[in-house]
Amino acid sequence: MKGRTQKSQAHGDPRDRLAGAIPKLRAFAISLARDVSRADDLVQDTILKAWSNIEKFDPATNLDAWLFTILRNTFYSSLRKTRREVQDSDGFHAATLSVKPAHDGRLAMQEFQKAFDALSPEHREVLILVGASGFSCEEAAGMMGVAIGTVKSRASRARKRLAELLHLEDGEDMFSGTDGATQAVVLRSTASGF
Repeated sequence: MKGRTQKSQAHGDPRDRLAGAIPKLRAFAISLARDVSRADDLVQDTILKAWSNIEKFDPATNLDAWLFTILRNTFYSSLRKTRREVQDSDGFHAATLSVKPAHDGRLAMQEFQKAFDALSPEHREVLILVGASGFSCEEAAGMMGVAIGTVKSRASRARKRLAELLHLEDGEDMFSGTDGATQAVVLRSTASGF
């Protein structure tokens, strides 16, 4: 125990960095939960679990990756518990959430969001982790509990499927009129080794 205390002091108390991770955790939670209030609850649960289990964190490792793993595991555990629940089965509530676009960029973003939502959960997850959140394939593989090759394969298939859903030809610009965050999800291919 003494060795861990000295190690923690050398890297500072990781609890001090938890608040700084909340925006990234929230974005990841929203991409998984597809509901802002549910995502906020998921982030809160993640921070609480991290705080109460901080002694299990190795300060020499990536705190964000550790937190993303907790969040992901919490989400899927919750999903397994509520698998039989059906919410808004008639789509009434979902139909009330639409917003009319203000300009072409918003239309493009809505088209992208619709295509992104049509991806499988595994494909959305890998694009968020490797694309938008900037984790390496190795870090994403650790968080997802799969091999690095699986992450690379899923990311490649997810990008290809997203281009198909957006009806893009090879080499066609996917992002005219979209924001930087949208572009980051798909364009991380060169930085990720694809």
